[in-house]
Amino acid sequence: MTESGFERGLRIRKDVVGEEYVERSFANAGEFGRDFQELVTEFCWGASWGRETLSRRDRSLLNLAIIGTLGRTAEFRLHTEGALRNGVTPEEIKDALIHLSVYAGIPAGVEAFRIAGEVLAENAAATQQPEGPGS
Repeated sequence: MTESGFERGLRIRKDVVGEEYVERSFANAGEFGRDFQELVTEFCWGASWGRETLSRRDRSLLNLAIIGTLGRTAEFRLHTEGALRNGVTPEEIKDALIHLSVYAGIPAGVEAFRIAGEVLAENAAATQQPEGPGS
């Protein structure tokens, strides 16, 4: 049996932005926003992210440039976290944001660098191993 666009999108969305985030998005949407969450999942994540020509890593870099240009800070934070999950390195994020700054403007770059810096610091803190006896 083939996977529907919604099922594919739900799987990819959970992989990229985290299962907790996706479940919270559906729960917070309530009855009013449920149809929208389903649309986002099927079309953004299933129909676009579900294509195979570009890698998830490449799509993450594109999203950082696009969403950073648009100044959508909450989505930018989310997709910076997703980019790290998709194997994008901090150096690659930095270069993508320099590119964004040149083409979209320094104010967009300032905000993007601020948010990405916060996410990178949080990620570094979360991945550091506490020093134990004998370390």
